[in-house]
Amino acid sequence: MTPGVERRLLQIVCTLAALVPLGFGTIGVLRGAAWLAKAPVTPDLDSHFRYLSGIFLMLGIGFASCIPRIEAQTGRFRLLGAMVIAGGLARALSLAVMGAPSTGHLFGLGMELVVVPLLLLWQARFAAR
Repeated sequence: MTPGVERRLLQIVCTLAALVPLGFGTIGVLRGAAWLAKAPVTPDLDSHFRYLSGIFLMLGIGFASCIPRIEAQTGRFRLLGAMVIAGGLARALSLAVMGAPSTGHLFGLGMELVVVPLLLLWQARFAAR
C-alpha cells in the first residue's frame, strides 16, 4: 500500500471513529441522562452526565482536529487516545464490580480498549515513516 493510500485510509477510519464521541457527546449534552435512564434522573446525575457528555464531545472534536495532518499529530493523538483508554479502564472496573452494562456500553468498551489502541499503534507506525 502506498503511503498516500494508507494516509487516506487512516484518515477515513479515524473520521468514522471520531463520529462516536461527536454524536453521543452531542446527544448527551442536548438530552441529558434521561435518554439512557429507565428510572427518574436526579438533577445531580443529569448535571454530571451533561458535563461528561461535553468532555466526550470535545474529545471527538480533538480527534477530528488531528485528521487533516494525521501524520504530524502524534502527541495530540496519543493524549486523546490515553484519555479514551483511561475511560475504558474505568468502564472495565464497572463491569467487574457491577456486572455487564447494556450493549451500547459494551460497544463503547470495545472502542475504548480495542479500537483506539489499534488506531494509536497505526498512527504511530505511519507517522514514524
